[in-house]
Parts: sequence; structure tokens; C-alpha cells
Amino acid sequence: MSSTPATRPLALVTGASNGIGYEIARLCAAGGFDLVATGRSEKIDEAAEQFTRDGAHVTPVRADLAEANGVERVWKAVEATGRPLAAAVLNAGRSIGGAFLDTDLDDELSLISLNVTSVVHLAKHVARHMAAHHAGKILITSSLSATLPTPYETVYGPSRAFTRMFALGLREELKEHGVTVTTLMPGATDSDFHARAGMNNTAFGPGMKKNSRKEVARQGFIAMREGRAEIVGGDAATKRTAIEHRFLPETYKATRHATKAKPRPQD
Repeated sequence: MSSTPATRPLALVTGASNGIGYEIARLCAAGGFDLVATGRSEKIDEAAEQFTRDGAHVTPVRADLAEANGVERVWKAVEATGRPLAAAVLNAGRSIGGAFLDTDLDDELSLISLNVTSVVHLAKHVARHMAAHHAGKILITSSLSATLPTPYETVYGPSRAFTRMFALGLREELKEHGVTVTTLMPGATDSDFHARAGMNNTAFGPGMKKNSRKEVARQGFIAMREGRAEIVGGDAATKRTAIEHRFLPETYKATRHATKAKPRPQD
């Protein structure tokens, strides 16, 4: 399933094996792109089979982007196609639930490596490549959590605040080079994101009404193609919340988030 030279443009999608990233990759494939698609586990090979059925030539890359050599492996796969990169979706990321007093430091440093360091690392390659070709579209996934303190996800929210401001700053720099940067800010979404964060025993666990990952992906994909600055991914209520967050005190938002994210006592 290696990419071959073709008339279709090439897109890179990280975190493409599940959730929002998987859905964006499918939209890219159906929308005329070939793919370099990445994931941390063997699930990326299964996902690549679907992307191929959607019409794309696919290069699946299994890599842990929390490690610098994983980022380099992904970029070498892009270079190996010998083709200009038309779009890059830097989507890989995760959260860790629980009280900061109880969570593991190494786990949180790994989260920062994935959510922050790998985005900067990969974006350096992508931005220079696209600027040299005077064309390209970048979509960087942040989160609605970038707009508030996130107790009981104490490191996650700040990591996404960084991602958002990084993307907006990079957007301004790359304008003169013909490259657009779009930020996707999903609200709570119906993926396994919160389960993998260990948050099933919170209000974000099973039973919470969440946005459709397909709809969030669709909104992000369209915003990227249109070159918009940022898009809040989700329903009308999610978009209203993002506007509301502009005016609420940070301390109030922190207290409100804590009521949702604090682990509940187990019976």
C-alpha cells in the first residue's frame, strides 16, 4: 500500500488510526488525496486498508510521535514519496485524567512530548517543505479545552492552549509563503479519547452526550480546504460554549470543569 507518483495531491494525517484523525483521513481519501497516514499501533494498517477502499494510494507509518525518532520516521516516509505535500493534518494527541497529585510524571511528560513537542517538530518539516513549494494547507488539532483551565486533566488543557497559539502564530508567518494554517478545536467527541485517558468514571465517561466524530472531522476538513483560521468542532451548543468562554473568569471555568472531570467514588 505504498504511495506511488500520481496526479492526486498528497496529504499527511497523524493519529489516523482512530477517532477524529481516522475520519479526517477518510475525507482526504474520498476528497481526492493520497495519504501518508500514521498511528502508534498496528491499527494503522487496518485503517490504511479502508483509506485504500476510499480511493487513495496509502503509505501507512507505525510510529510513536512522543519520540523524536518517531517524528523523523514519519517525515522520511513523506520524503520517500518524492511528491510535494499538499496538506498536513497534525492531529495526534491524548489526555490523562485524574488528580495531578496522583498521576504519573513520566506519563505526563510523554503527553507533552506528543501534544506539544511532536507538533512543533513535525510542523518544522512541513512548514519549510510547503513554503519552498509556495503552497499547502495545514490543519492542527487543538481542543475546546484550550480555552479554559482543565483540573483533573491538569496537563492536557495547557498542552492544547499551546497548540492553538502555535498554530495561530504560524498561520500569520506562513501567509506570505502561500501556506494556510487552520486550528481545529473539538469539544467532547464520541471517540475513545476519554476512555484512553482513564476518565470513564467521570462525567466525560459513557452516557455523556458527545459530538459526532464524523461531523467534527467534516467541519475541520472543510475549514482546512477553505483556509480558515480556526473552527470549533461540534454542534451549536459546543460553539456557543466557545464564545461563552471568552467572557467567563478563568477561576469559574476551572471550577466548572472540575465538576465534570473529577473522578467519582467507585462503589
